[in-house]
Amino acid sequence: MSLVAEERKREIIHLLEQQGKVKVSELAERLNVSTETIRRHLDDLEHESKLKKVYGGAIKLQVQTEPPHYERSSIRMEEKQTIGKLAAQQVRDHDVIVIDEGSTPLQMIPFLTDKTNLTIMTCSVPALNTLIDYTKKQLIDARVIFIGGEVSAEHLRVSGPIAEKMMEDFFVNKAFIATDGVALDHGATSYDPNKALFTRKLIEHAEEAFILADHSKIGIRTYAKMANLDQISAVISDIDSPGEWQHTLTRFQTEWISPKAEES
Repeated sequence: MSLVAEERKREIIHLLEQQGKVKVSELAERLNVSTETIRRHLDDLEHESKLKKVYGGAIKLQVQTEPPHYERSSIRMEEKQTIGKLAAQQVRDHDVIVIDEGSTPLQMIPFLTDKTNLTIMTCSVPALNTLIDYTKKQLIDARVIFIGGEVSAEHLRVSGPIAEKMMEDFFVNKAFIATDGVALDHGATSYDPNKALFTRKLIEHAEEAFILADHSKIGIRTYAKMANLDQISAVISDIDSPGEWQHTLTRFQTEWISPKAEES
């Protein structure tokens, strides 16, 4: 059985749907190609988020969902704090900004205490609580605006048509946006279609849009589109950009901000 590469990949996905797992040796025999060719196909399909490679083969990719806020807030804290500090460095005195929901944008707030006369909008309940606390203690010089909308008790955020409608009346200098994945060919994506639609409104009404993504989000595509790379001013991450991204980032004039980039 000899098939062109794309047909072989489709056959691999078909077998995964039926069996849940495939082996390199069996695929090589079935498709009449070398094991090296099969491994390359599995690499490509894993990069496209269509399967997960395991020793000797691959397994069907399980449908992922967004973890609740309490789980996200307790993992990769050092990386998120690094990103939060880099994001805060993009803020200037007198800026009007949006701090998106999520545990990574939340880490910006402690690094905004040296700014003056900010206006901070947020759709995040934890960010709102932190900003209220900082304001009461006079640790931050900011007017705080909470974006109303449908509340997600699991993720402690608002989104939906009411939030989108509210943002139509505001324009901001900078939006700092959480993402569940950012990929070269697919841009920034989310697990939640309502969040994705609301994020589009944020980007539409911001002079600059910053995607905040730790290393676990890079190269990942989920299923709800938020923005293409050419709509994003910069990606802020704890790692440097993948080498194969450089040409596209340059073409789109999308900056990549990381600790390494800041040092150079």
